[in-house]
Amino acid sequence: MKRTVDHSLLDQAKQNRNDEFYTQLCDIERELANYKRHFRGKTVFCNCDNPTTSNFYRYFVQNFKTLGLKKVICSCIGKPGGDLFTPFEPGCHYEYTGVEKETPTMGDVVFFRGDGDFRSAESVALLKQSDIVVTNPPFSLFRDFIALLMEHQKKFLVIGNINAITYKEVFSLIQENKAWMGVNMGRGISGFIVPEHYELYGLEARINDAGERIVSTNNCMWLTNLDLPARHDLIPLVKTYRGSEGEYPRFDNCDAINVDRTQNIPGDYDGLMGVPITFLHRFNPAQFRIVRFRKGDDHKDLCIGGKAPYFRILIQRISPADSLFGISGKQARFENSCSDFRLAQ
Repeated sequence: MKRTVDHSLLDQAKQNRNDEFYTQLCDIERELANYKRHFRGKTVFCNCDNPTTSNFYRYFVQNFKTLGLKKVICSCIGKPGGDLFTPFEPGCHYEYTGVEKETPTMGDVVFFRGDGDFRSAESVALLKQSDIVVTNPPFSLFRDFIALLMEHQKKFLVIGNINAITYKEVFSLIQENKAWMGVNMGRGISGFIVPEHYELYGLEARINDAGERIVSTNNCMWLTNLDLPARHDLIPLVKTYRGSEGEYPRFDNCDAINVDRTQNIPGDYDGLMGVPITFLHRFNPAQFRIVRFRKGDDHKDLCIGGKAPYFRILIQRISPADSLFGISGKQARFENSCSDFRLAQ
């Protein structure tokens, strides 16, 4: 069955602060397989995860020895009381060093004095003890979450809505080569577990063998500042601009051509190009530089014939002298170094 993009659930999450989209273990395993070398001797903090139910916690405990971890810390926010008869439930945390119970119960966890929000002083104190943060933060608070990690200079791997790329705070990190997209995105993320009160939207909504309610939003990504081999792959530039100018219309308000798909970037064009935001999934900072996001020379949205295409990123090739179907000596040396990097994994 063809997968369709359904933005309604995440749009509702943004508007209503419904952030209960829980990551499946299979998606965590698929992405984390690309970063194993980063974890040896490290303390991992899953600061948006209930230690009794989190698949992130489960993954790191199951792979504790294989990854050579020092510690796993898992914490979650509390639940507000619904009425006089339902008291406030504080947030809690649990630390695993290889000797504690692998599957804690609520009787094993340590309760915060406050709610355990990732921005709270108690949670930040745990953040300061950690080396790498890996979690699924609330989609509605993604800006705040990334800002906190950058403030404390933490390594991270987090999952979120792909439109978070359009936030200026996130885009600037990518532009400055301080963060980048992970390996899996969109259809590479199989779906999220949602609670009973969430409606199951879309053709791919289902209940799995474990009785979990799954929705596939098809518009999420991993964001990280952990290096990985795929980030150093060059995008093959097999298209040509000369002789195909009609396929690359120019913007009304910027001296740049529009490229509708990353695989259509021409190898013989040295000027500015407007590409879709999904380009960032293939972005190699040794091959292209990011000029700016979305805006033309008049500071208005880039447009063609008076109409604005969906968000575009202005990019330019680093080395215009590169040949069309090959790579320069400089890039060849870069590619060889990437091969050495892979062999070292």
